[in-house]
Amino acid sequence: MNEEDRSLTLTMIMEPRQANIFGNIHGGEIMRLMDTTAGATAIKYVKSNVVTARVDELQFLKPIHIGNFVTSTGTIVYTGNTSIEIHVTVDAEDLRRPNSKGRAIEAFFTLVALDENERPTRVPSFAPGTEREKAMYEHVKTRREFDRKRHEEAKKHMGGSEREV
Repeated sequence: MNEEDRSLTLTMIMEPRQANIFGNIHGGEIMRLMDTTAGATAIKYVKSNVVTARVDELQFLKPIHIGNFVTSTGTIVYTGNTSIEIHVTVDAEDLRRPNSKGRAIEAFFTLVALDENERPTRVPSFAPGTEREKAMYEHVKTRREFDRKRHEEAKKHMGGSEREV
């Protein structure tokens, strides 16, 4: 599978309806764009329906304003049995100002692939190739193991009534 099959980019210009009265784009608007990017990236990779199961490490780095040109890029960084992790970045640029493009937000999205009966289904495995892909893969793998242990510990203290993710 080539790199083109592992990433996807969406672009748009931010409009007044997406902002507050001071011209700042609502965080929820950007998160929606990111979720759409993650979903489209995952669908392109697994060729089936997917649902968002988790958003992790959401980091707002700079504001986005009305009129900014926004680029949202999803890149596959890890796959499990039925889940797929997408690193989504959003860059914003004021087209009226040279050299204004910069990272505005990034996050990791976990999506689960579903079959025609809406049951989790296996996803194609992902093997990182570049050094950056390997580093991201190891980062996600380590975080997932930490989260699994934390989840198990929480279940012990809560009587095991939590839903498995």
